[in-house]
Amino acid sequence: MSTNIPALQIARPGSSRMNKTGSWRTYRPVCDLETCTACTTCVSFCPEGVIKVNKEDKYQVDLDYCKGCGLCAEVCPVSAITMEREEQE
Repeated sequence: MSTNIPALQIARPGSSRMNKTGSWRTYRPVCDLETCTACTTCVSFCPEGVIKVNKEDKYQVDLDYCKGCGLCAEVCPVSAITMEREEQE
């Protein structure tokens, strides 16, 4: 017996970089730059690759693509990142 099962598309990490997905986020990451040690743990765990540490060793997140999953806040060893409710316009 043969069935026609449609092919499924599997999203790769970082796939939101192809489309701006930040507009439907409920929570956004906010970093306390005084507490942040620029260890880059959050960069390593971000499934979309939207967190960077700039030349001044400061945390930066591209909110156009951040989905608000909160992994960065979960893995931050110094609890510098908190998830804050997104303000809707």
